[in-house]
Amino acid sequence: MSIAASLRTQMNRFKMLGNVALLLTMVAAAPSAQAQSNDTFRSMNQPVAPFRIIGNVYYVGASDIASYLIVTPQGHLLIEGGFEETAPQIEKNIATLGFKLEDVKILLSSHAHLDHAGGLTELKRLTGAKLVASAADAELLARGGRGDFQYGDQLPFPPVKVDRVVGDKDEIQLGGVTIVARLTPGHTKGNLTWTTTVTEGGKTYNVVVMGSVTHYKYPLVDNANYPEIAADLTRSFEMLKILPCDVFLAPHGYVFSLKEKMGRLNANAAENPFIDPQGYRKAVEDGERAFQNDLESERRVILRAPPVHPDKASKYLIYLHGAIVEGSDGQPVSNQYGAYEYQKIATYPPTLSTPHGFQIPDPFREHLAEVQSRSRG
Repeated sequence: MSIAASLRTQMNRFKMLGNVALLLTMVAAAPSAQAQSNDTFRSMNQPVAPFRIIGNVYYVGASDIASYLIVTPQGHLLIEGGFEETAPQIEKNIATLGFKLEDVKILLSSHAHLDHAGGLTELKRLTGAKLVASAADAELLARGGRGDFQYGDQLPFPPVKVDRVVGDKDEIQLGGVTIVARLTPGHTKGNLTWTTTVTEGGKTYNVVVMGSVTHYKYPLVDNANYPEIAADLTRSFEMLKILPCDVFLAPHGYVFSLKEKMGRLNANAAENPFIDPQGYRKAVEDGERAFQNDLESERRVILRAPPVHPDKASKYLIYLHGAIVEGSDGQPVSNQYGAYEYQKIATYPPTLSTPHGFQIPDPFREHLAEVQSRSRG
């Protein structure tokens, strides 16, 4: 089986698991990744008929690679550019809806990965629109994805210049529509979530295009290329949890059940399936839970083989759950774990795991025995 065919098979499984970040990692690691990427991602980029989601918001993307058109009397805004190969689909979809591509005045980018930014160069050329992104991702967009903290130069796309840099809570206004940028870094250093409001049937709804929150195989502890990643993701989830949301959208269709909701919409569901605040809350909660689990797992294994007799210059003797418990002077050094917590570890049978799931490495056993002897006096 070819590399591309193998990756396509894996991709279908990972899409069901909501793990496109894993797929990106696999493609980046594959030989000739750039040449294979079109074939690998093809099933994510299948044409679908465009449709109105709610109010003045329309879906103009592909089967999983999302793109949204927001129409106004003074021109339109387009969120996400998809792959380089998605741009012609977006152009066709806009025309199918009866709108003109040249009326797009503003392009909005959530983050600088090839499956969302690959088509921006061509769409900007065709429309003459101004491109808006965060400061951190503006640099990555200008480099065409090269120098990414996670993928390096392995997933490039056509470089594109950002015309306006936005920060958290900055507003983009056009034709009576206001779109607010919310900075949600972690997936990329400048990942953005876009919010706006729409009116339908006399009611006002909060629309959220939630930035990607996946972090598969991103080092979360001691990440030399992104030291702040864990703190950034923590803040991003805290913000997303309190963000008001009625209409839940995202850069990938699988995140908000695009296919299923399209089917219900086409079946003339009694209620608009895209009004889904519960789905939004679940997606945020699931994302945060996965992040916290991965962070704790990484902290638990940060120290595997400490010396039997650490010298006086050592910075640690024992880690518990990623926190330093005892310093080289034999005293507790963590505000989180004091003498009582350390005593529980020291007196726990060294052949077993601690209640915290900390596996006591073999080199610790003699040291723990010594501590137990001292504690018994």
